[in-house]
Amino acid sequence: MTTKTTSLEQAYTALRDAAVVRPLPTAGVLQLTGADRVDFLQRMTTNDIGALQRGTACVTVLTSPTAKILHVFSVVAHDDHLLLLPAPGAAASLARSLRGQIFFMDQVQVTDLSQEYTQLRVMGPAAGSALAGAGFIEDGMGDSTWHEAEGVIVVRQEVYDVPGYAVVVPVPERDSIVARLALPVLDDEDAYTARRVELGRPAPGAELTGEYNPLEAGLAWSCAENKGCYTGQEIIARQVTYDKVTRTLVGLRSEQPMAAGATVTVDGRGVGAVTSVAFSPALQQPIALAILKRPHNTPGTAVLAGEIAAEVSSLPLAA
Repeated sequence: MTTKTTSLEQAYTALRDAAVVRPLPTAGVLQLTGADRVDFLQRMTTNDIGALQRGTACVTVLTSPTAKILHVFSVVAHDDHLLLLPAPGAAASLARSLRGQIFFMDQVQVTDLSQEYTQLRVMGPAAGSALAGAGFIEDGMGDSTWHEAEGVIVVRQEVYDVPGYAVVVPVPERDSIVARLALPVLDDEDAYTARRVELGRPAPGAELTGEYNPLEAGLAWSCAENKGCYTGQEIIARQVTYDKVTRTLVGLRSEQPMAAGATVTVDGRGVGAVTSVAFSPALQQPIALAILKRPHNTPGTAVLAGEIAAEVSSLPLAA
């Protein structure tokens, strides 16, 4: 039977030590079809879409001409189409952005399937066992691969978000699929944020925003090297080649709660901003993610997060 988590501690413990399901009712699904769909997305985003084969998936970033983050989304490769899994609330905006870049001769169609399909996320060390037990995946599924059963698509993602599985389900069947998984439903955002910040995982709307580029926000692994040009590629390549990434994602630890959006200062000078805050059950103290200029991003550096004394820490803050 599906149960509701009832406290931060219970929700966090289930997420860290077992498995939970997190419905994402505003997370839609897009479909790319047409002969040029792969080449189109290859020239638009940071990851190597051309290297995908059926059964594989990746996370990629749509960047602006100045390499700032516009959208972060997953790409699921089928034989005759690509499924795109945008962040919650971002499907319509991503569809508009992609359609606006289709050239006259491009054989590409962008279809919004969000009325038909929605996303769940199943997270925690026992997530795979729960999905396998419900018949939705096979044992031994590798990272960045996907499996389809009974119209449900499951994508394993270990380096993006809290480790687990992105699950695409038909909207009318969402509740019955959640019940079939027989997992606690994660309805405590504080528990999710605590685990995400402990692990140092950036999120849309927090770190993954138009203020930063993927290298700064902790998504360097989603920027394929030597794949050819894409929007913003020259700036990203130059930063990598010439060691010009001047600010990076770090952790902060303090004795008092910090505030998201607070300016981080050293000797009265602004060196960055707090992007996510939480209380860590593992560390029993307030923690945060921040994007800071070097050399102030060095672990052990004393900073002020607003008016709160904090110390820069390497990521993850807690395993």
